[in-house]
Amino acid sequence: MPTLETHRAIDAVWRIESARLIAGLTRMVHDVGLAEELAQDALVAALEQWPESGVPDNPGAWLMAVAKRRAIDQFRRRETLDRKVVEIGRDLETQEPPTAEPDFDAIHSNISDDLLRLVFISCHPVLSTEARVALTLRLLGGLTTEEIARAFLTPEPTIAQRIVRAKKTLAQKKIPFEVPAASELGERLASVLEVVYLVFNEGYSATGGEDWMRPALCDDAMRLGRMLAELVPKEPEAHGLIALMEIQASRARARIASDGTPVLLNDQDRSRWDQLLIRRGLAALERAAALGQPMGPYVLQAEIAACHARARTPEQTDWPRIAALYARLVQLVPSPVIELNRAVALSMAFGPDTGLEIVDELVKEPSLKNYHLLPSVRGDLLAKLGRREEARQEFERAASLTRNERERELLMKRAAE
Repeated sequence: MPTLETHRAIDAVWRIESARLIAGLTRMVHDVGLAEELAQDALVAALEQWPESGVPDNPGAWLMAVAKRRAIDQFRRRETLDRKVVEIGRDLETQEPPTAEPDFDAIHSNISDDLLRLVFISCHPVLSTEARVALTLRLLGGLTTEEIARAFLTPEPTIAQRIVRAKKTLAQKKIPFEVPAASELGERLASVLEVVYLVFNEGYSATGGEDWMRPALCDDAMRLGRMLAELVPKEPEAHGLIALMEIQASRARARIASDGTPVLLNDQDRSRWDQLLIRRGLAALERAAALGQPMGPYVLQAEIAACHARARTPEQTDWPRIAALYARLVQLVPSPVIELNRAVALSMAFGPDTGLEIVDELVKEPSLKNYHLLPSVRGDLLAKLGRREEARQEFERAASLTRNERERELLMKRAAE
């Protein structure tokens, strides 16, 4: 196999296998930082050997075998060749180098539990939100520091520092590599879901830069969400989150015009919506409902997205139901941003003056002072009411607040109109 083709294969294998590899190693060495180093060593070995020997039939098992051997070498150098060697490499001492396919089932016997533990440790509340996002993309998404930095328009050294500090914090705090106790599970799962959705949202509506969307981040978040839903199949919010992301992602092709400018929801060509993603999202929503638990925040948001997905035309959208769902959501998770979305739904269902009454109250909310969507929504409602000069001022203010170039262009165009 040509070297370039082999390197592409290795990159694909790494994206698929790295999380499982790091998860299994963390269980063995009890240190997520060391586990990642061992996994990286195995990756280097693959880059060195596979161009000549070819990609093995079971590349994940090959990488795990090499990483285990590196772990034994490290512990030997530290003169701790005792219990850990027995745990990590019972049979590896007599094995030939892993040119043949190792026993994948034996190596990955606890893979689901290990992955779930890695999910919870990467998103541990002891870390800042920024650190959780960076560490999750690194350990579970298989992204390099450069890729994470490019995705979030953040300097690479900053991302690298966040990841290093996160691993140090986990080690210093002696965070156990385990699934939280039942009493802590709800709070910790909420942290995990939040991180995954933050990644998705940055891809779906980029907060800065020249691109309206970053599809690769959406794809990474959905991959993490699907993995999480498989790991905790009885948690409706996990299914709700993947339903929400699948349905929102279904609009991706229709959200950007041929010249790269954003296309708002009501102006989108719905024939371009991805029906496969919509069906998958609705199926995930059904799985959440089948669990028979009250709707949580992500299930409610997925239900709202489903209202749009089921409407063949903007006029068929069930806006009264959407407004009612937002009312339930704001009771569950009080938030001025959710209240702003409820105002939009009410305006669509019952007229712009109904929504404007709520929006005018939200103008007094300190947390929305620099939130560009508040003047954007207010400008839209004022325009519908014929208050054109006030609308122009609101659109210009919104344009001055956004950090996304494409969105700024759209807002200035609306102000000019």
